[in-house]
Amino acid sequence: MSEETLKITPLHAAHIAAGARMVPFAGYSMPVQYKDGVLKEHLWTRTHAGLFDVSHMGQARLRGEAPLTAFQRVTPGDFKGLKAGKQRYSLLLNASGGIIDDLMAARPDDDGLFVVVNGACKDNDFKVMGDVLAGQVEIERLENRALLALQGPEACAVLAAHIPQATSMVFMDSAALEGFGTDVLLSRSGYTGEDGYEISIPAHEAERVWNLLLNDERVRPIGLGARDSLRLEAGLPLYGHDVDESVSPIEADLAFAVSPRRREAADFPGAGRILGELAGGATRKRVGLSVLEGAPAREGAEIADVDGKVIGVVTSGGFAPSLSAPIAMGFVPPAFASPGTRLRVIVRGKPQLAEVTAMPFVPHRYVRKL
Repeated sequence: MSEETLKITPLHAAHIAAGARMVPFAGYSMPVQYKDGVLKEHLWTRTHAGLFDVSHMGQARLRGEAPLTAFQRVTPGDFKGLKAGKQRYSLLLNASGGIIDDLMAARPDDDGLFVVVNGACKDNDFKVMGDVLAGQVEIERLENRALLALQGPEACAVLAAHIPQATSMVFMDSAALEGFGTDVLLSRSGYTGEDGYEISIPAHEAERVWNLLLNDERVRPIGLGARDSLRLEAGLPLYGHDVDESVSPIEADLAFAVSPRRREAADFPGAGRILGELAGGATRKRVGLSVLEGAPAREGAEIADVDGKVIGVVTSGGFAPSLSAPIAMGFVPPAFASPGTRLRVIVRGKPQLAEVTAMPFVPHRYVRKL
C-alpha cells in the first residue's frame, strides 16, 4: 500500500511533530517509535505511563431491541449477563469456531453495546455482524471518534487530574462521562498487561487531549514497536499472527472467553468443535516459550522436540526488555504444552534450546479491586 493510499488518524500531525517514525499498519500510517526508541518506550510504560494512539481500531455502537442477546449469536460470551458499567473481552467466531477477530464489548451507558475491534479486521467484522444480526441490531460505526490508551503504573494518577472518577474504576469497568471538557467513553483496560485506560473521544478533540496528557512529565508517547513487545511479555495474542480464522478459542488458550453458561447451552458458532476440544480433542495449543540460547525466535520459526522433529511454529517472538531475554509464543501439540517442557526453536537453520513457560511472562498488574 503506497503512502498516498494509507489512512491517517486524527493524531497524525502530532506524531510527525514528535519525531515519530511512521510505518504502514492495518491500512494506516502509524508511529512505530518516537525519538527514545522501542526499548526505552517499553521500559517507560512499565515504570511510568505510556500514551498510545489506537485510533485505527474500529469503534461502533450496536443498538436494537435486544442487542446484548443478539450479540451472543456471533460470540461465545455471556452478554445477556453483562452489567451496566462493565466491559468484556470476547471473540467473533465463524461457523466452524474459528476466530474472525478478538474484541472488547462494553456497556458504558444504556445506549446499546459499545464494541471495539482490531483495525485490520474492522470492515469485515462489522460486515459479519451486520449480515448475521440483520433485523436485530443496527450498527453505527463511530468513525468520528479517536481512541487513546494510557498504560502503566502511573496511568491512574495521571488521568485522575482530568477525570477524578477514573480512580473508582477497576479492571474492565466502563463508563460514559465528561472529561477533558468533552464526552468520553472510558474503560480501565488495555493490551500491555499494565494497569491503564482506553479513552474514546471525539476526533476533533484528539490532539488537544493528547497534548494535555503529554504535558504531564510522567507520560511519554509510545509507538507500535513497544506496544508489541509489551503485549508479548503479557502473553496476549495478536490477531493475524497468533490467532486467525483457522484457530479456535481452545487452541489459542482463550477458553476463558467461552462462558460456562454458553458451554452448557452449546448455542454459539462452532460449538461442536469447541466443546469437543474442551473435552480433550484439541490437536494444538498456544504456549509461551523462553528461548534459552541464541538469537530471538521470530514469527515463522519452526519448533522441534528435543530429538529435532518439527512439531510446531512460532507465531510471535522477540526480545523481552523487562526480562532482558528472548521470548516467543507458538503452537505445539498438547503433549508438549506443559510448562518446563524442553524444546528447540530453529533460528536461521540452527536449533536453539527453549522451554515452555507459563504465561504471562511478566505478571499482569490490572487493578481488580480497590
